[in-house]
Amino acid sequence: MAKTFAVSGQHYLFDVQAFAHTILALGGDDYEYALRDRSTAQVIEDVAGGASELGVIVQTTTTAAQIDAVLEERGLEFVSCAESDPMIALPASHPLSNAKELTLEELADWPYLCFEQEAGAPAFFAEEALSEVPRSKVIKCTDRASLSELASAVNGYTVTSGILVGITDGGSLTTIPLKTDVRLNLGYIVPKGAELGEFATRFVANLTRSLERYAS
Repeated sequence: MAKTFAVSGQHYLFDVQAFAHTILALGGDDYEYALRDRSTAQVIEDVAGGASELGVIVQTTTTAAQIDAVLEERGLEFVSCAESDPMIALPASHPLSNAKELTLEELADWPYLCFEQEAGAPAFFAEEALSEVPRSKVIKCTDRASLSELASAVNGYTVTSGILVGITDGGSLTTIPLKTDVRLNLGYIVPKGAELGEFATRFVANLTRSLERYAS
């Protein structure tokens, strides 16, 4: 019987590395694995509906209570793996790339890139911290690689966890601390009270190890 395992996640790089380490360790001659890049609503739907065993998401100190309320309604719970400060990701060639710290005010004239959520999705489903701050130049993407390429092409920026380890996607970007009191909480969602299977347990261990090493 083929091995099966599926994870859904927002458009972050750290879950890709954890997933790769997990399936390489599992090996086998007959398997079907899935890693699904999703919007926040899709991640919740995948886990609630059983399409994925768990879903990787990021909460912020300003969105946690609202996201937890939605998860409660769907019979899900958020499990924290690590906390991190938000970072600005921008091209290495960007005029501000050598800054030691940046504010959103200093970035106001540059294009802001973010991941598009479904029409009608609540604002707190945004994958980027401080997404509620008004901006005059906004470019929305549905694909992580496209966002990285566009950021380089238009000298834009995004707000991220800053964890771009081990993946070529995002290799052209550099990260700079963002001056803010907002914190990120990085973790995963599962059905409330669910016991993780062998594959999910391995994945969570890899995810936690990576986040603990690189999160700031």
